[in-house]
Amino acid sequence: MPELPEVEVVRRGLERWVAGRTVASAEVLHPRAVRRDAGDLADRLKGRTLRSAERRGKYLWLPLADGPEASAAPGSPGHEPGDEPGDALLAHLGMSGQLLVADPLSPIERHLRVRLGFTDGGLELRFVDQRTFGHLLVAPMDPRPARPVPEPIAHIAPDPLEEAFDDAEFAVALRLRRTGIKRALLAQSLISGVGNIYADEALWRARLHWARPTETLTRPRIAELLAAVREVMGEALEQGGTSFDSLYVNVNGESGYFDRSLAVYGRRDEPCRRCGTPIRREAFMNRSSYSCPRCQPRPKNARP
Repeated sequence: MPELPEVEVVRRGLERWVAGRTVASAEVLHPRAVRRDAGDLADRLKGRTLRSAERRGKYLWLPLADGPEASAAPGSPGHEPGDEPGDALLAHLGMSGQLLVADPLSPIERHLRVRLGFTDGGLELRFVDQRTFGHLLVAPMDPRPARPVPEPIAHIAPDPLEEAFDDAEFAVALRLRRTGIKRALLAQSLISGVGNIYADEALWRARLHWARPTETLTRPRIAELLAAVREVMGEALEQGGTSFDSLYVNVNGESGYFDRSLAVYGRRDEPCRRCGTPIRREAFMNRSSYSCPRCQPRPKNARP
């Protein structure tokens, strides 16, 4: 599943190629791809302008306006504090979702689920999803937080790259969880955008075993962990994200190459890049955790 860096790469592509354009047509080719909007998503998008491209954690959204002359999106130049948040086209890529820009005359993809055409006649936006776990949805914005977000994701915590993320508040909440540190990192209500890959990579950089109890972490250690999370995600962004197969690509269909820089994830029995000890793989929540036995010794009071 794409994590924060991969979704941010897609957001940047949408900001460049789609933001500011007005929808002329919308075609839904698979009802599961639009969930609750199956009957009227197309009607709700026609004539609307996609004002910008926003992200929180693994979710993307494009605030909607009623035409090309409508006000700017909250937080963007031209937006006035009194403007109503309105609604947005919310997207979650799931396991294999792709948001692609393509020539309207180019062949359609085998797993094309939704396509949007624009009044300028240029590149269209296509939602392709092989496994159909992702979805698009027109949702109202929740105006209560300082940064409005779509109502369906109002419960999602800010991600570590947002200005709204509070390091001190996170440290307190993390210690109160009384669980294993990796399980806490994957809790989107505590910190969003971190998935299996970047949790393992950040924990390796911070020299923490994934089962270390959260209540044993001091504030300085939590600060080190957050620095590692931000560092690895920043490096992944520079390299276009992590692509193990063709399911994750940017809006132009190009793969990321951060997989070449991974220190532990997917490197079972390969030497640790820091000390040379073979990387171990352990079962975790119906998936895998990778770590270095020497750099990240398993604590005696480990929590699952």
